[in-house]
Amino acid sequence: MQKNIKVAIAGVGNCASALVQGVEYYRNRNGVAPEGVMRDSIGAYSCSDVEFVAAFDIDRRKVGHPLEQAIFAKPNCTRIFQSSLPVSNVVVQAGPVLDGVAPHMADYPDDVAFRSADLEPTDVAAALRASGAEVLVCYLPVGSERAVKHYAQACLDAGVAMINCVPVFLASDRGWAQKFRDAGVPIVGDDIKSQVGATIVHRALVRLFADRGVGLDRTYQLNTGGNADFLNMLERNRLKSKKISKTESVQSQLDERLDARDIHIGPSDYVPWQQDNKVCFIRMEGRGFGDAPVELEMRLSVEDSPNSAGVVIDAIRCAKLALERGEGGPLVAPSSYYMKSPPRQLRDSVARDACNAFIDGRNFDLPEAAVRDAKVVAGPGRS
Repeated sequence: MQKNIKVAIAGVGNCASALVQGVEYYRNRNGVAPEGVMRDSIGAYSCSDVEFVAAFDIDRRKVGHPLEQAIFAKPNCTRIFQSSLPVSNVVVQAGPVLDGVAPHMADYPDDVAFRSADLEPTDVAAALRASGAEVLVCYLPVGSERAVKHYAQACLDAGVAMINCVPVFLASDRGWAQKFRDAGVPIVGDDIKSQVGATIVHRALVRLFADRGVGLDRTYQLNTGGNADFLNMLERNRLKSKKISKTESVQSQLDERLDARDIHIGPSDYVPWQQDNKVCFIRMEGRGFGDAPVELEMRLSVEDSPNSAGVVIDAIRCAKLALERGEGGPLVAPSSYYMKSPPRQLRDSVARDACNAFIDGRNFDLPEAAVRDAKVVAGPGRS
């Protein structure tokens, strides 16, 4: 059996940097229990069994440079926890720009904004075939609808599994889901949940209110950060799918949906000095026994990109298992556990059990309550 999982990356930003660093970091643990990892092994694969074989970006400071150098180039600003990296022989190739760069980036300094290389884009499908890639991780900026779909089509053409970490609806869209089934290509999507991030914590808290009999009247989630992702999201027109993804992910955990005016979830502002640190504020207002008021406020501070990479490393290995088993189309159980907008929304405890069953190759019957509580996001083409 081939030991390494051959992985390509679309978008060599902060999240890619954390992922590439992490693979080497856990390779060097020398038998020490890997703290920070959700699962040490998935099937026959550990975190260090990922091999990067191709990478694509549009920034002139990254295109044409070795991957192990490009991940540290501006505007990347994530924490460096593994500075020593082996020579990968992977040179970052020019991807198509399409809608990947928001116009307002031109108004910001070079060290925080994207700068297009203005090169003829690579034939992504051909590059994936040539590299021998088995899985492509899509890390494109929020709002890159056309660009993400370009990479999705390249995955279909090349027979490469896809991990869709961004809120462009593919696995949760009927049409795209069917394309992946017809091609026999696995996809895990859409929009990554971080290990302990704003969405997973908010989901857990609203479910806690419901499980303890507290009626939730209204809630908000406000987020600030200083990386290029937050700068990109200052363009409000690019946020439609992100707000749908985050809002519906939390709504799905409620027995009764909140009115739209009583729930606000979404990226809030760009604070340059925060860099890759993301700060989340959650407020919940509800009623307990005898209609007594219950109010909860919390603040969460995390390094945004390692928080994401800690989930992607598992999604990659699940996609590899699906390839070995000949499974194509959306991987429902891993998507439900790892993603904000999966084909089917489940309570996180149920999603975890279902994902573990998938990893172990076992059948898993969803409890009736979990099926009943699953919410479907409205919209054209959504399943």
